[in-house]
Amino acid sequence: MRRDLFDEEHLLFRDAVRGFLTREVVPNHGQWEKDGIVPREVWKKAGELGMFGFSVPEEYGGAGVTDFRYNAVIVEEIIGVGASGLGFSLHNDVMAPYLVALTSEEQRQRWLPGFVTGELITAIAMTEPGAGSDLQGIRTTAVRQGDHYLLNGQKTFITNGINADLVVVVAKTDPEAGARGTTLLVVERDMDGFSHGRNLEKIGMHAQDTAELFFENVRVPVANRLGDEDGQGFFQLMSNLPQERLSIAVAAVGAAEAVLGTTIDYCKSRTAFGRSIGTFQNTRFVLAELATETEIARHYVDKCILALNAGELTAVDAAKAKWWTTELQNKVIDRCLQLHGGYGYMLEYPVAKAWIDSRVQTIYGGTTEIMKEIIGRSFGF
Repeated sequence: MRRDLFDEEHLLFRDAVRGFLTREVVPNHGQWEKDGIVPREVWKKAGELGMFGFSVPEEYGGAGVTDFRYNAVIVEEIIGVGASGLGFSLHNDVMAPYLVALTSEEQRQRWLPGFVTGELITAIAMTEPGAGSDLQGIRTTAVRQGDHYLLNGQKTFITNGINADLVVVVAKTDPEAGARGTTLLVVERDMDGFSHGRNLEKIGMHAQDTAELFFENVRVPVANRLGDEDGQGFFQLMSNLPQERLSIAVAAVGAAEAVLGTTIDYCKSRTAFGRSIGTFQNTRFVLAELATETEIARHYVDKCILALNAGELTAVDAAKAKWWTTELQNKVIDRCLQLHGGYGYMLEYPVAKAWIDSRVQTIYGGTTEIMKEIIGRSFGF
């Protein structure tokens, strides 16, 4: 079926993003995988192209456009070339809503211009060694002392964790208040007591800097709190998680489409027993199944994008999109790898890297099990 999500402006933007990736990313990503990090200069070049902060008002350097289709274009193009080291979706899709909707005028002037240019790289610190999907179980604390908070704790698995200049930290300001005792504080790179731990070694996404972060008596000014009141952090997180999960779903479908496309080409050119492996019934049936499921997923996700733009995307909608598409992504890529035979296990073939990089998709942003729990609770049991 014809995809009709995008207008002419989005298609022109896609061409610009594709050109940027071809010039600046694709030739270098292999080295970044070895280095375990993407150079900061790449962020600045992307900022010059206008790839960050679409929803940031024009007076702070942004486009002033609230249209997630632009975000989706970037995610799809990045995933299409296998550039898993670029933490742009975390910056654009996860962090922008916090820094646009929850900031004061003084905070916007301080942070948003650098956010748009790529000079200030952002991260969000939720997960702890003992608390992942259960955000109410976090142990990082922030004690109010006059005009600042004293922040103590540890975070882990933080995307952009090494490069980050601004980190939104989820902390308990009232450990006895449950969900109502959580506050979001913005920690800046040069604050005393804040340190970036090791760049964690992962199964895949090797160019993506993922770090431990440590906070030891960090004096965070009250002026760096997001929102007007203490204790609203949990509810602020819940309101922004649907967009984060939709972003992951966009990447999942894009990855499935990209790998499926290269696998169909491979099956046309690869021969066995004197003929193309695509002529075997099993191959055709496998590809038919994967193509059908991927296209159905694509149309649901596109519908979710439009719902988000209209302010109608629910947490349940996003949970459905997130778990279904990421599980499908892993299924599609695994079966495509099988069709490649021994070559699928060789890292010189894109399917191998895609297989490695895809595994985390069902984990971060809320595991498949948590997504099903969110959906299940909506039935009123």
